[in-house]
Amino acid sequence: MTAPDAVPLTVPEITSPDVTITVIVYDDAARLPRAVASVLRQTHSNIEVIISDDHSTDDTPAVARALAAQDSRVLHLRLPENSGGCGVPRNRALEVARAPYLMFLDSDDELPENAVEVLLAAHRERDVDFVMGAVERIRVDTGRRSRWMAHLVAERRTVDGIEAEPGLLFEHLSTSKMYARSFLDRHELRFPEGIHYEDQLFSAQAYCLAKSFTIVPEPVYRWYIAPYVAADAASISNQRHKLTNVRDRVHVQRLIDAFLAESGHQALREDKDYKFLKHDFRMYEGDLPYRDEEWLRAFAAEVTPYLDTLAPAAFARLPRPERVVVQLVRDGRFAEARWAARGLGHAVAPRETTADGTGLYWGAVPPDSDAARRELDVTDLELDSRPFTGALFRHEIRSVAPGPGLTLDLAVRTYDPGLRLPVGPQRASVLVTPGRRRLTAPFRLDPVRPGVFEGKVRLDLAAARLPPHGFSGVRHPLLRLHQQDLTNTGVLLAPLSFPALRATVHGALPHALTVEPEGKGAGRLQLRWTPVGPAARLLPPLARRLSSPRIRRAARMLRGALR
Repeated sequence: MTAPDAVPLTVPEITSPDVTITVIVYDDAARLPRAVASVLRQTHSNIEVIISDDHSTDDTPAVARALAAQDSRVLHLRLPENSGGCGVPRNRALEVARAPYLMFLDSDDELPENAVEVLLAAHRERDVDFVMGAVERIRVDTGRRSRWMAHLVAERRTVDGIEAEPGLLFEHLSTSKMYARSFLDRHELRFPEGIHYEDQLFSAQAYCLAKSFTIVPEPVYRWYIAPYVAADAASISNQRHKLTNVRDRVHVQRLIDAFLAESGHQALREDKDYKFLKHDFRMYEGDLPYRDEEWLRAFAAEVTPYLDTLAPAAFARLPRPERVVVQLVRDGRFAEARWAARGLGHAVAPRETTADGTGLYWGAVPPDSDAARRELDVTDLELDSRPFTGALFRHEIRSVAPGPGLTLDLAVRTYDPGLRLPVGPQRASVLVTPGRRRLTAPFRLDPVRPGVFEGKVRLDLAAARLPPHGFSGVRHPLLRLHQQDLTNTGVLLAPLSFPALRATVHGALPHALTVEPEGKGAGRLQLRWTPVGPAARLLPPLARRLSSPRIRRAARMLRGALR
């Protein structure tokens, strides 16, 4: 089990650990200590920690040995060769784990201090097969925190079989759960080996095999997300640019489908198919605008045969814009799929529509099949009947150019497929709000042809009123249409690529300003401000201290006393 250069596995003197936490690692010497430290800090300390090293080639073995030497609860297990996935190191740790309850942790993540205590208490309260809790996601680049699938774990409850709540299939992480060892052994449930996305198959099997499981709303896992890490260092789920990634994801879905059929859970198929469309396929949809024709053809060749096996009712549960993108990919209309994908999540209209007497369809080409007519029918978007404030338009920047000083010249085209705008010029403005202060640049949109308007606007970025203590952040300008006393505000799509423009904004606190394409998702125009100079190191921290709740309360009391 150990390689010649590894320290043999030794079992420290722990009489009877309550929980075994397996930390899998591969070439992650820098972050492994943080992960292990989060386990050793647990408020429930009677634990066993197994560092399962998938034959790392960096300093991980030495780091793991040192961690084991520092705390008798830590064991170091090194695989004789690299498996290339997560299943093997987890399964090898399961072979030697001694506790009646098991958890899994990746080396780049952490456990909150009371995770073991919370999950174990739920196990001891009721005899269930596993307990799952909330996952806190932390963006490495911004520090922003959010909850993974928060609506699924918002309430504490015990579920008697996955059929009672099939929507839980969306929460497919194995690391957010504590399993009863007896449950895993009774069903000989182990992680699939030799494949990626093994969590999805393992979790689907666990959900289906469990008689009951408890959900707790407390955070039990900290998942660090690094969306902009270099492609060669990205996690498997962030390697969507690789066609092998697409192939692996589809392969796992087919394995799940086979398991559902073999285990008598075919009734879950629609829910599982919907989960694939809404989560797995949706992740690729957001990337489509940035893929070339060759990649898109290969992508369609991988996914279309599988899409053809999904339950029709699963497609019907998707929002219409997502159904449109799926169908355009299936039909090989790749250029249109790119354009449709840019609107996902942003309430963006199509450029144009086609009517044939039976429906109103996305794009300029009438659908040529019953399936296409069903999926591309955008009548339910109510393009011609929504109230003006919520009407759907499409605003695109045709060109971006630097003007004199700190001005930015934009050529804008607006598409109005519902013909909501009256004939003639339209009043419009571009809005951007650094800090809490809005910069507005009014301009005119002139009709080009029915449903299409164009205009030019100059955005004077020097006029943006930045907070006195500076502003560090990103903003995406919006376009606002004005109709009598009503307004309609929508996203402003930019060219997917153009040379970044950089300048310095002078003032009480100088800022570096970058104008660039967003580089992901819809591909909006992106403005980035960064304070620079000596004062940039002093004023923002001081402003944060002065804006603390205690200081603000004291200021309000002082103002009240002086009245």
